[in-house]
Parts: sequence; C-alpha cells; structure tokens
Amino acid sequence: MSSQTLKLKGRSELGIAALLGAVGGVVVWDALRLSVPYSHSDPVGPRTVPLIVGGLLLVCAVLLAINVLRGGRGEAEEGEDVDLSHPSDWKTVVPLLAAFLANILLIDTLGWVISGTLLFWGSVWALGSRKYIRDGLISIVMSVATFYGFYLGLGIHLPAGLLAGVL
Repeated sequence: MSSQTLKLKGRSELGIAALLGAVGGVVVWDALRLSVPYSHSDPVGPRTVPLIVGGLLLVCAVLLAINVLRGGRGEAEEGEDVDLSHPSDWKTVVPLLAAFLANILLIDTLGWVISGTLLFWGSVWALGSRKYIRDGLISIVMSVATFYGFYLGLGIHLPAGLLAGVL
C-alpha cells in the first residue's frame, strides 16, 4: 500500500464530508439559478434560506474533513442496544426496501391509501409481525388517517388512484 492509502485508512468519515459538500454545492447552485423578480414587500426573497442552508452544509463539510484529517473519529454508538459486531440483517432490510419501492412505484396508479396500506403492512411484516389481519386493519386505518391528515390538516392532496370517486 502507498503511504497516501495508509494515511486515509479508517477515515470513512471523509465520505460523509464529501456527501455534505456535494449536497451543499447543489443547494447553493440551485438557489443561485432561481429567477426571482425584485419585490419591495419582500427584500429577503426566496434565495436567502437555501443559500444559508447550502453555505452551512459547505462549512460543515469543510470542518468535518479537517477534523477527520487531524485524527478525529466518530464514536461507536453506545446508546442503542445493538451489537455492532453482527452484520446487517438482509432478511429484514430487503423486504423493507421492497415495501418502500413498491410504494414509490404504485402510489400514482393505485393511490396513497392502497400503496400506503401495502407500505405499512409490508414494513411490519418485514420487521417480524405475523398477525396478518390485525396488521392489515391497522395499515388501512393508518393509510386513510394519513390521507385525510394531509388533505384536511395540511391541504396536500395525495393521489387517490383507484379510490378517486370514493375518497
């Protein structure tokens, strides 16, 4: 191994710094591309907050990279009851990812209530519950509640899909 490779060994936090920097750069770039007419009533404008957030992300990325290169390391998680020596449980992770992916692919055609029900039910199944009827009923209630919570509480219209005339 080269001396440069040895210096960077165990410095995976640099990847997080690079990710923070990339996200910050995209946010700043996107904010600068906003075409906003001047307004006397709003001197701050819609660019201000994204520029501040993007700038802070860039500052955090630089500070994290400096800290890691000076020898700083993230501490192992001690607050959770997790054994970090065990590998990931792919029998749980893959079905969870499949439930999320199915929701993404089906939400426009089936609507939130149906795809959300599949998401909630698939998530609890992936996490080990085997009470199918109870979990299905709770999933339906949660989907309908979140549909109307977004619609009535926030004014956000989630897709109704197949239930467009019913909801």
